[in-house]
Amino acid sequence: MSSPIRIYVQGIDTMNRFIGRIVMYGIFVLMGVLLYSSFMKTFFISPNWSLEMAQFIMVAYYLMGGPYSMQEGAHVRMDLLYDGWSDRTRAMVDVVTVLMLGFYLIILLYGGLSSTGYALKYGEESYSSWAPQMAPIKIVMCIGIFLMILQALSSLLKNIAKLQGEPLT
Repeated sequence: MSSPIRIYVQGIDTMNRFIGRIVMYGIFVLMGVLLYSSFMKTFFISPNWSLEMAQFIMVAYYLMGGPYSMQEGAHVRMDLLYDGWSDRTRAMVDVVTVLMLGFYLIILLYGGLSSTGYALKYGEESYSSWAPQMAPIKIVMCIGIFLMILQALSSLLKNIAKLQGEPLT
């Protein structure tokens, strides 16, 4: 594989590894919000923002951590079959599935950008009693989807290189 492709794969993998390792600590933020909510609900009045904030944190955690999870091979797959295949067969199957994933992610990003544009233009708020602005979480969602597309392309290039007998990692 050419040098620009190697640089792309290393750059995207490094960036998503860095982001993923930071985002993984978001689970503690989520736990803190939920613990605070439980404490307040038990002894005082439950804050109206806590459940929705927990949902926003979970969305950011899931979408921003997805590329790192993909890079580490931690996504769900049918290991019963996959583990028995040769490296070449795995690479061929991964090429097909990454292409399907890429198609899905591009459509998802298109919808996300459209929805984010709407939220920014009209100041969209949640329909809850807290009524937070929706644009910030939609922007985070679009960034997470975009990072996933970049990681999927990196994965595709690594699998093509593996099929050609020139592993990139």
